[in-house]
Amino acid sequence: MDKITLIIDFFLEHKFLLTVLIVVLISLVKRFIISRIRGDVAFLSDGQRKWMSRTKNSTFFIIVLILFMLWQTEISKFALSVTAIAIAFVVASKEIILCFTGSIQRASSRSFVIGDWIEVGKICGEVIEHNLMATVIQEIDLHHGQYHFTGKTATLPNSMFFTYAVKNLNFMKRYVYHSFNITVVEFVNLYPLFPALTSQIELHCEDFNEVAKRYNNIIEKHAGVDLPGSEPHIHVNSGPAGEQIVHIMIFCPTERAIHLEQQIREDFMVAYHQAFSPEEPHTAQSTVTE
Repeated sequence: MDKITLIIDFFLEHKFLLTVLIVVLISLVKRFIISRIRGDVAFLSDGQRKWMSRTKNSTFFIIVLILFMLWQTEISKFALSVTAIAIAFVVASKEIILCFTGSIQRASSRSFVIGDWIEVGKICGEVIEHNLMATVIQEIDLHHGQYHFTGKTATLPNSMFFTYAVKNLNFMKRYVYHSFNITVVEFVNLYPLFPALTSQIELHCEDFNEVAKRYNNIIEKHAGVDLPGSEPHIHVNSGPAGEQIVHIMIFCPTERAIHLEQQIREDFMVAYHQAFSPEEPHTAQSTVTE
């Protein structure tokens, strides 16, 4: 009895040796049972094949079960270590994973390509490079009513595409709906000024009017929506202090937007000055919408 106890203790201390012994013994038993099932026949019947398959599956299950029970403590420690390592890896590489998946999302949705103008959050610019980790853009000052490059290069991690909406502004590279405001402090009737002002705007836009109409139609077909149109739009509303705010929107070449705005402002100021008595001057100031 003491010898049996010593043998058991020995094998429990040397689990690897016990594992080999168990696998060998069960394998020998499996081969013996299979040989008995097969017998001396040259061709196996369906019943023999079924019992041979059941024997193989049963012995494999028994081996796995015994080894799991034998190595349970070690497996638990190993699983805990693997889980901790996996969690640490995911936490440490979260941004890298998000950048990689953001690149996949960009490629699958085809939201933009190199050369497009895009807006991500508060950053606008032209895409000059993109890879698995980041997108590089040349910044454009769109939020102040400008359409020129600032000279700054912004590198956006692709993880931003999951946090912010990506706006494709590519059609603005050639033509843009340019809006600006003119604020008139005194309350006067401005509507008689608008027909002549509209004619002046159309005169300024005469050289590119046909191209603007065609480009506007192309954008409408591509986007599948009804856009305002290429003709100038003027309307008025009141500000919080009772002032009148004249909203003007034109569809024009992007590089000429600021120059045309200054011409239209001058036309409005001249018409305003001529329409109202110089003896009772009216104060006017203008602001550009952001």
